[in-house]
Amino acid sequence: MNLPAFPVPDLTRPENLRAHIADTMAFYHPRAIDPAGGFFQYLRDDGSIYDRSHRHLVSSTRFVYDYAMAAIEFADSPLAADYRAAAAHGVDYLRNVHRDAASGGYAWTLRDGVPEDRTNHSYGLAFVLLAYASARKAGLDTAAWMDETWEVLEAHAWDPEHGLYRDEADTHWHYGDYRGQNANMHLCEALIAAHEAGGDGRYLARALQLAEHMTQRQAARAGGLVWEHYRQDWSVDWDYHRDDPQHLFRPWGFQPGHQIEWAKLLLALRTHLGSQAPAWLLPTARRLYDAGLAHGWDDIHGGIVYGFAPQALRERSPGPDEAAPDVATAPMYVCDGDKYFWVQAEAIAAAWRLYRATGLDRYRDDYLRLWDYAWRHFVDHRYGAWYRILDRENHRHDDLKSPAGKTDYHTMGACHDVLAVIRGS
Repeated sequence: MNLPAFPVPDLTRPENLRAHIADTMAFYHPRAIDPAGGFFQYLRDDGSIYDRSHRHLVSSTRFVYDYAMAAIEFADSPLAADYRAAAAHGVDYLRNVHRDAASGGYAWTLRDGVPEDRTNHSYGLAFVLLAYASARKAGLDTAAWMDETWEVLEAHAWDPEHGLYRDEADTHWHYGDYRGQNANMHLCEALIAAHEAGGDGRYLARALQLAEHMTQRQAARAGGLVWEHYRQDWSVDWDYHRDDPQHLFRPWGFQPGHQIEWAKLLLALRTHLGSQAPAWLLPTARRLYDAGLAHGWDDIHGGIVYGFAPQALRERSPGPDEAAPDVATAPMYVCDGDKYFWVQAEAIAAAWRLYRATGLDRYRDDYLRLWDYAWRHFVDHRYGAWYRILDRENHRHDDLKSPAGKTDYHTMGACHDVLAVIRGS
């Protein structure tokens, strides 16, 4: 793939990170704002909108995060008031269109403002909490709605026996048997943000509990890394979506992006906990990140692939009396070679946090290598923002830059995260 040369700026410098956030926001603002309510969520590479009527809870909430964080970062800019108003516009849509006042849940998808799928996903509630927390950081009065979301999660999703959140419920809060790590990982993220927004210790304590149970207890059950899918009793379900390794929210296999994202969250917890931080946080972050890069980095074409799995699982899963493969020594194979924007972005943030936590140059080298790859292949230097997904050889599959679920929350979020570390906040 022959690409024009776009020199990579020094992205260890705050002004260059800020400039990249501003360039990315310029792709979305103001074209993504629907004056009738919420945000347009289906944008092509050139910014044109190809579906004006559909809404997904994940995008509705992530747009609030994007605008709230931009309002904070560019508080000295003439755009700050517009960004804050857009965040408030998005919160209003969450409250008055997505939210079901009777049940306390949030519609997963909408068509023309009418609920299409009312399934209650803990993954979705994680982003609801993140949206309210981000809006509060930007000066909006959302504290009561943060508390409300906590109470909804406590009343329905929290599983005290296992110390993790259940995954998916119908409109009457009846949960199925599936349990997943992804909802708990993003709830950990949202709880950290809620703590940052209000300083409430319960949020940070719960975030640490989720992190310990997923990256210690559950990882031990899967041979040392975080597997995606579990049964009702939180035993590992090795076969869930085996035939669908490219599923958008629940792919089969180990996801290097999620090992890396957990590493970032563990390091954020370590920063917030200070002298009270458990000793296991840093070595676990290093183990997960190192494994994600070791098995996920494409030495030929660059970038981190979407999924890998032990060779031992290629044809069959462990029986009930068999031990899981030891992922520290087991040979791996790539089960999904596509490159996703969010995986590279999370690795950028985690690499910088590891560099600052350890002082080891190899993590700084990773940070620069990841930016170099992303700048050459993922960043759209013509229209702005990042492409969503590339194949193994870094070719785009389509021209859909921001369908439901994207919004560049991961990419701008990585820049915000690195800036926070640089500033010591």
